[in-house]
Amino acid sequence: MTGARWRKSTRSGNNGGACVEVADNLAGVVLVRDTKNRDGGTLTIATEAWRTFVGFAKQS
Repeated sequence: MTGARWRKSTRSGNNGGACVEVADNLAGVVLVRDTKNRDGGTLTIATEAWRTFVGFAKQS
């Protein structure tokens, strides 16, 4: 998607690229992709579903 600003988690560390990137600057959606294979496809997730997922992940 045009205008996506990609970022990695601050907790990704230096693990050889085994992480994902997110773009959460677009209206209504969050994009997720594999850092090692940026052209391999992108997941598109509704903003509210992403917030729910992150909320559960923070509880773990």
